[in-house]
Amino acid sequence: MKKILRKIIEIDEALCDGCGQCVTGCDEGALQIIDGKAKVVSETFCDGLGACIGQCPTGALRIVEREASPFDEEAVQKHLAGQSQPPLPCGCPSAQIQILGKPSACEAANQPKHLEEGEEESALTHWPIQIKLVPASAPFLKGADLLVLADCTAVAFPLLHRNLLKGRVVMMGCPKFDDVQEYVQKFADIFQTANIKSVTVAVMEVPCCSGMPVIVRKGMEAAKRIIPMTEIVLSLRGKILKQS
Repeated sequence: MKKILRKIIEIDEALCDGCGQCVTGCDEGALQIIDGKAKVVSETFCDGLGACIGQCPTGALRIVEREASPFDEEAVQKHLAGQSQPPLPCGCPSAQIQILGKPSACEAANQPKHLEEGEEESALTHWPIQIKLVPASAPFLKGADLLVLADCTAVAFPLLHRNLLKGRVVMMGCPKFDDVQEYVQKFADIFQTANIKSVTVAVMEVPCCSGMPVIVRKGMEAAKRIIPMTEIVLSLRGKILKQS
């Protein structure tokens, strides 16, 4: 294949710590961790747009212009079709994509027919749930009603699974302690590719939580998408103060 002058990812192995975050940030599957370092597995898989750069915590990735094999979208689709959504190469089990379906007939038969008073069934349908760990290409995001939670809401709101989580795909994080620009880019990538139907953002009444709806809106703006969005504000005792 004749090489052309184009933009492509370059990796500084001295800076790479093998965390694997860039791997999940590359929707084309062009990156893998090999011998503890990120590698471009094939030049034809890298589109040179640099979506993975924002995922790298050490600054090991950059875009350069050099002679390389042309980007091949058809080859990318075949490559992705052959993958089975492995966990992060660092071995973190929380990054393994799972769709938590209904229990089998055998499992259902062994469950109690009536829940104890106050007991609730989980409405969670997938894994992972942290914003940092959910790739934009996750299959459970396709056409989903998205629920974005500030971390503390999961503890404060007693009816989370029954009233908010049921029927929605959840992503959660903290706008105070996590990387805001990384969040904006993650939501932009999701809104561009996943055909999200609606977004519900639940936050606490504290000032640091107010950044989460702003982050989601900026993600929409970056993706040039208009998606119906509902904002819910909870009190410190878990009562709904505002829903708009």
